[in-house]
Amino acid sequence: MTIDRAEALEVLKVFGRAFNKGDVDGILGCVTDDFEWRQADGPDAPDAKILRGAAEVRAALEARGGKYKSIKLSETELFYADEQVIGRFRATGEYADGRPLDVRGIDIYDFRDGKIAVKDSYWKAITG
Repeated sequence: MTIDRAEALEVLKVFGRAFNKGDVDGILGCVTDDFEWRQADGPDAPDAKILRGAAEVRAALEARGGKYKSIKLSETELFYADEQVIGRFRATGEYADGRPLDVRGIDIYDFRDGKIAVKDSYWKAITG
């Protein structure tokens, strides 16, 4: 099944605005009930950490304040595959400890019934 590009673009615009505002309800309004967020880091090989469902995603988003003082996504580009959308972005802001955050990343989105079913996140690990 091929993704409707206009529909996916509109959902991702709303999702991105909600993400930048820290609007957890807005984010959850764009995803399926069984949404999976495959995070860029975490303890479980090979997937890092997978959040499943609204409760886990809500808890993780509300806990972000412990890791980030601020975070904003910009410089976004979308690439469409038959059943997925790949979004390239830049994340800037500040970690909770005051260090600057400035990384590039990619999210791979799966859609179902006009909503995001999976967000598989990858981003650069800046060291040194």
